[in-house]
Amino acid sequence: MNEYCQQAETFLTELLNEMRFDLRVSSEWTDEGCLIDLSGEDVPFLLAENGEMLDAFETLLFQIYGRNLEREHRFTCDANGFRRTRKAELQAMARFAAENVRKTSRPFTFGVLNSTERRIIHLALQPETDLITESVGDGRERRLQVRLKA
Repeated sequence: MNEYCQQAETFLTELLNEMRFDLRVSSEWTDEGCLIDLSGEDVPFLLAENGEMLDAFETLLFQIYGRNLEREHRFTCDANGFRRTRKAELQAMARFAAENVRKTSRPFTFGVLNSTERRIIHLALQPETDLITESVGDGRERRLQVRLKA
């Protein structure tokens, strides 16, 4: 296992213990980076507001350890398969957008997505030779657009 992944697991375990959450932390190194799985009685707190606390933990871990990871690797925090389910949803949304763009020849712009969600859609549509994906806008107004290649 990657040493930074192990350090992140230890850090998050200690943080959650200090915060008195009933959560257990485990991690594994994958092709995408460090996958941290959280389980326990307090999982509903992690999943509230569309997984906002999971996002916060990922941001925190990236700020502390991210500079030590290769660019293609990330920290992903998950609980009860929330991220796995969301990834499948985003991939389905990407297929829908691709079909829509092909049918109408008009660009399809997604609503607000965080950078990880935009990346999942970019990667899902990367093999499509007739389409291009592009992030447009700035900050919280950043959107992902799918359109036909010129």
